[in-house]
Amino acid sequence: MPGGDAGPRVWMVTGVPGAGKSTTARALARSVPRGVHVEGDALQRLIVAGSRPPQPQHDEEAERQILLNVRNQCLLARSFLAADFLVALDYVVTSRQRLRHYLELLHPAPLGFVMLRPDLAVAAVRDERRPHKTVLHGWLHLADEMAGELAGVGLWLDNGDLTVDETVAAIRARAGEATLTLDAFDGPRASVG
Repeated sequence: MPGGDAGPRVWMVTGVPGAGKSTTARALARSVPRGVHVEGDALQRLIVAGSRPPQPQHDEEAERQILLNVRNQCLLARSFLAADFLVALDYVVTSRQRLRHYLELLHPAPLGFVMLRPDLAVAAVRDERRPHKTVLHGWLHLADEMAGELAGVGLWLDNGDLTVDETVAAIRARAGEATLTLDAFDGPRASVG
């Protein structure tokens, strides 16, 4: 990491809504001298007409915009990485195919992949406390979907009883477990239509 620490310089912090993705990614970026937080949801909000955010059921336009979002996250990450910043991305990554898409777009940079996995009751309380959006109830199925698709990939961390600082410290201490490279990844090729 910039500032002398070993580990990936691009990180993806993911999990169900309320897991602490944005809070953790922002804190991870702040934990180094030069860090950037790229929030996937914030990029979606840049679309001011015709926005189609992710949907529980398949939606072709929403999927197209998800792929656009991923591509833009990676473009920003590569730009900041070239300027010697650590980049912490956060977004909901539900499949090996989607994860492989990140790895392809970021290659040859390794990616630190962190799945925040608090108990769903903890995530629900966090989600309800948000001032602007409460979304977990419509996305509970993602917990099982992510576990089925991504088990054993990267660092899985139960942050339910951890403070934000403790979560960041655990991520940094276990950077080796989190590190993924395209060459070593066994997920299916991304289809980017």
